[in-house]
Amino acid sequence: MTRINIGHTNKLGYAAVIGLEGYARKSVDPQLYELIKLRASILNGCGFCVDMHASDGAKHGIPSRKLHAVAAWQHSKVFFDAREQAVLALTDAVTNLGPATVTDDIWEAAAAHFDDGQMGALILAISTINVWNRIAISVGMQPPVDAKNPIS
Repeated sequence: MTRINIGHTNKLGYAAVIGLEGYARKSVDPQLYELIKLRASILNGCGFCVDMHASDGAKHGIPSRKLHAVAAWQHSKVFFDAREQAVLALTDAVTNLGPATVTDDIWEAAAAHFDDGQMGALILAISTINVWNRIAISVGMQPPVDAKNPIS
């Protein structure tokens, strides 16, 4: 059960996150964006967001085997091209921040496929889903399971 509806209790802050989401969504390739959102959500353990982004990824034409492989992409590289692998590595590093996470090697692998503006957009996109994950987990959001959203 959701603890609070943060969109109602904290409208201005929530609107700011919505604004960042809108920018990120317009600035990153839609399929790549769903892979980023799914991977960060898996790492953060956000069931609501994993469900949402696996479903959204399918709607954006990402094959189901590829969506399933996001959880273990390092051992399923056959599903991902070099560009996607670089973005997934960057997503892992930005999501799991620490002293040696966003290394020069990880940065340079992604920068080989994207210019500075695109790299900035990727960082903002990864950061945005991390904010959403933290909101959803904190307020107790659960994946919807009803007639409109069946398990099957």
